[in-house]
Amino acid sequence: MFPTSSQVKFWMFADDKEILCLRKEANERFIKEHGKSKSAEERQEFFLTTAEERSLQRHYEYILKEFCARFQPPMPRAVVGCSMAYFKRVYIHNSLMDYHPREMMLTCVYLACKVEEFNVSINQFVANLKGDRERFADLIVSCELMLMHHLHYHLTMHSPYRPFEGLMIDMKTRCKSITDVEKIRKGADDFMDRSLNTDAMLLFSPSQIALAAILHSASRLQQNLDKYVTETLLGPVDNDKIKKTIEQIKRVRYMIRNQEPLNREFVRNIEKKLEKCRNQENNPSSEVYKRKMEEKWDDEVERQTRKRQKTSEEEQRLDEEIIGT
Repeated sequence: MFPTSSQVKFWMFADDKEILCLRKEANERFIKEHGKSKSAEERQEFFLTTAEERSLQRHYEYILKEFCARFQPPMPRAVVGCSMAYFKRVYIHNSLMDYHPREMMLTCVYLACKVEEFNVSINQFVANLKGDRERFADLIVSCELMLMHHLHYHLTMHSPYRPFEGLMIDMKTRCKSITDVEKIRKGADDFMDRSLNTDAMLLFSPSQIALAAILHSASRLQQNLDKYVTETLLGPVDNDKIKKTIEQIKRVRYMIRNQEPLNREFVRNIEKKLEKCRNQENNPSSEVYKRKMEEKWDDEVERQTRKRQKTSEEEQRLDEEIIGT
């Protein structure tokens, strides 16, 4: 399933440099479009940099996880992983200045609930939020189709949780060096949880992340799984494939162990800056957005009116033909 999925074809990248390049292009594209009237110096002061966007995105990734952890009824881990994947994907090709991460975060979680068949109504969903719940519901519903468009309707997400369970079953059956495999679960769960705050899901397969989680937890328990991995799990395959897999596992573990801490004060300043430079056409609180929605509504009303008139004229023509016959 995973090797032939849209996730592999469109949402897996060669390295973190490629992802950084795409995020930088999205940032520059927004500034070029919305900063035409500003000088180069004014642009630098007014708009977010790529680094500032990335810091703010990471901040909202933590908020997303906290929201999911408090959610009632309790949310399955697959929903959390799926919503985080959507959130990361949107900002590979789009700037945070175009679509505010607060609104996009909630919409990502709501859409992931549907895709992962965690059945909650919009009213149940917004009941987990503080503030104007009716406004949140309208905002999420209005953003949902736009989110799917930016995801290119690639909604199926493969997370490491299923391969992790498969590996646990395999270890209980074929790994003789560990008597109580379940001891590994807690440390592995923590590792996979921390992986969500990195770009690991954009660079490594779910099975690689799951195996890295198991090896990380086992090493903390001073359990050696080298023989199980090389001889039982991966064997018999050629040495090059084994070396490549081991190298990938090392990369996963390094990435997740070496996450940079977030500077909360720095993030607060970025949020203030974002409120000034965000695209007002996508800001539900702005007059520009409200006028845009009114025009869209007027256009829809006009279209429906023309459609009804056309239908009425066709029905009248058919009646005349019937009477004529």
